[in-house]
Amino acid sequence: METPATPAQPDPHPAVEVGLSAAIVSMADGSPRVLIAPRRAGEPDGLPLGPFDPLHHRTFEMGLRSFVGEQTGLSLGYVEQLYTFGDRGRHRAHADEAPHVVSVGYLALTRPEPDENETISATGSRWRPFYHYLPWEDWREGRPSVIDATILPALRRFSPQPNPGRARAGSWTERLTLAFGNGTTGWDEERALDRYEMLYEAGLVEEAARDGRAMPQSIEPLGAPMRFDHRRILATAIARLRAKLKYRPVVFELLEPEFTLGQLQRTAEAIAGRPVHKQNFRRFVETTGLVEPTGGVSAATGGRPAALFRFRPEVTRERPSPGIRFGRG
Repeated sequence: METPATPAQPDPHPAVEVGLSAAIVSMADGSPRVLIAPRRAGEPDGLPLGPFDPLHHRTFEMGLRSFVGEQTGLSLGYVEQLYTFGDRGRHRAHADEAPHVVSVGYLALTRPEPDENETISATGSRWRPFYHYLPWEDWREGRPSVIDATILPALRRFSPQPNPGRARAGSWTERLTLAFGNGTTGWDEERALDRYEMLYEAGLVEEAARDGRAMPQSIEPLGAPMRFDHRRILATAIARLRAKLKYRPVVFELLEPEFTLGQLQRTAEAIAGRPVHKQNFRRFVETTGLVEPTGGVSAATGGRPAALFRFRPEVTRERPSPGIRFGRG
């Protein structure tokens, strides 16, 4: 007699899928921009993302490069893994039983190509300014007014509730000082992620309201929202890129092979989000052997022709930290 099949028992462990998300950064007219994936009408902007397929992708990076090429027609250059983002709620609606998605975030840098905009536009992707999503991070024209007018008063009014599962070092006031500075500590551009997370924790960005936190209605919108936790991934990418700028020659991944010192300076300023002292910057770049003259000149500067330079790859063997360090402008 055949034994009846035992009814399938529900899996006590919720299903988890691995996704890949990419903050792809490029430059245009001296301003940083990030690639936004195709979206349906009414959806917020989002980064390119796709599932990791272990049957076809030997590594996460190979999977990332594959789906980015399929979605956008873009061939990535420099790629670096950022972090694994798996907070509950990032891809799930209330009472949704679909698998939870854990996303491995990446930073990717690419140089503009002549037909790039046409190719990307045909796929429904588009480039958007970096600081469209995190406007308080752009200090190139001075301290953004939104910090003192809106952000700091709202953060000072907020009283965080104890959360043992999300413990933070230091008090809220100490975190606020470290993230936004004061009369003695100053602004640290590398704390971009800390600032976004404080705004989220205080319910001051739209993503917090979408995830079930109350957002005060009395403040103006703080930058454009993004899908899921993509603005957090973007803030992580900005923080990593700003830090890396100082000890690795990643800035040259965003420039043409030949460039003027003015173009190099504007690119560094755009990524750091703040101005630099022109003479000190050029003296540092020239004396540390980061670049060498090509012998050519560019007439596209609008004034006198400017000398063209190129990156010296030998500098990575000559110096332990061949990045760009500069004083404040």
